Amino acid sequence: MHLPTSSDLDAAGATVYAAMPPTPQYSWPLLNEALGVETWIKHENHTPTGAFKVRGGLVYVDALARRLPGVKGIVLATRGNHGLSLAYAARRHGLQATIVVPHGNSTEKNAGMRALGARLIEHGNEFQASREHALMLAERDGLHMVPSYHPDLVAGVATAWMELLRAHPGLELLLAPIGQGSSICAAIAARNALGLKMPIIGVVSQHALAYQLSFRARRSVESPVTTVLADGLACRVPDPDSLAMILEHVEDVVAVSDEQVAAAMRLYHRATHNTAEGAGAAALAAALALQQDPAWRGRSIGLPLTGGNVDTAMLAGVLHGA
Repeated sequence: MHLPTSSDLDAAGATVYAAMPPTPQYSWPLLNEALGVETWIKHENHTPTGAFKVRGGLVYVDALARRLPGVKGIVLATRGNHGLSLAYAARRHGLQATIVVPHGNSTEKNAGMRALGARLIEHGNEFQASREHALMLAERDGLHMVPSYHPDLVAGVATAWMELLRAHPGLELLLAPIGQGSSICAAIAARNALGLKMPIIGVVSQHALAYQLSFRARRSVESPVTTVLADGLACRVPDPDSLAMILEHVEDVVAVSDEQVAAAMRLYHRATHNTAEGAGAAALAAALALQQDPAWRGRSIGLPLTGGNVDTAMLAGVLHGA
């Protein structure tokens, strides 16, 4: 994928900021104490949909409406935050969004998508099955299929990293979770657009290892998904474009367990009183683990709290240590 320039990302920012303000970045004393290092958290749980993906949805749908002014509607597959993003953006442009989710998906994310006017369809037991059904609906009903990864999505998400890195260009390490790749590729885009050099480490779930296995093999490797807590990282098949960027620009890809993610969720609550969903806490879980590694100990870290959209019952269980 062609990396966007600083001007490209500023143009994406104009679209994003027409719908929402920049989100804050804070360095929390209790988090710094737990990590033993200065850490800046980018609070993407403070967006209108409670997650970072809304930025990409706003840029993607704005470009689509200009490129295909007669578009009938959009369709996509999601586990939640991608769908919330596109439903929010579609409603701003008067478009109907049809969203396919797997059975057993987050009930509260499903409710959020419906509240934004989306037509929600449950199909399949995993994301890939939902995606195949969405492709069928696009063909059958003449809808525009929104991918999970696209340059416009990356440009939108990169506006968050631009905010963080313009405020703190001296950070020594960035951590980014990997679902389908938009967050980590956005980190790459923003870092490179600003001419910065700090390494970027990707974070996957130990129970969804496709991107880590692919990074190590230097080719696409499929892997089963069994994560219960970090559904935003539940990728079985890497996206080829995002994998190519990761292979070229990322220092390493590390994996965290659901237990480590739960501990990070509890730390976020205790140290900042912010709610983090599983994928939203994955980068902090990795930061806790990396501080045991002499190669990374002591580095100032930037990382996103990518979202807070966790079902109440699951959050209660995590906070009580279940």
